[in-house]
Amino acid sequence: MTAPTDHRARVLFLCVHNSARSQMAEAFANAHFSDRLVAESAGLEAGTLNPLAVEAMRERGIDISQKETRRVFDLFTAGRLFDYVVTVCDESNAERCPIFPGVTERLHWSFPDPASLVGSHDERLVQTREIRDAIEARVAEWGATLRAHSR
Repeated sequence: MTAPTDHRARVLFLCVHNSARSQMAEAFANAHFSDRLVAESAGLEAGTLNPLAVEAMRERGIDISQKETRRVFDLFTAGRLFDYVVTVCDESNAERCPIFPGVTERLHWSFPDPASLVGSHDERLVQTREIRDAIEARVAEWGATLRAHSR
């Protein structure tokens, strides 16, 4: 007897360091649409998980504190296949992302980088929450349109 085929879309969220935006998008996608997709995230470079992103996600009941940052080129050279690659960084950095074989769609959603925020901890947390909420809304809008994929 063969194992059932997984018809969920494979999605990769990318940003510069895989420290905040792509991690939040991955977490929201997996939390809200695990019946339709399997999400992963990576960065152009491996960074350090942003503590403000961890705190903001914890407020939503999602713990990303144990997530490790990953380099997109490690996934690329491993031959990983994705149905969607979604860049969540600015346009110039999005253009640096590799083209994955087999990708059926590449999307770009630009969000501010929480690492570039200035001000006190509380001021930066307020802004990180705004970014988190914008990411969650965009993931929810897009995820609702997905259908099962056949492989």
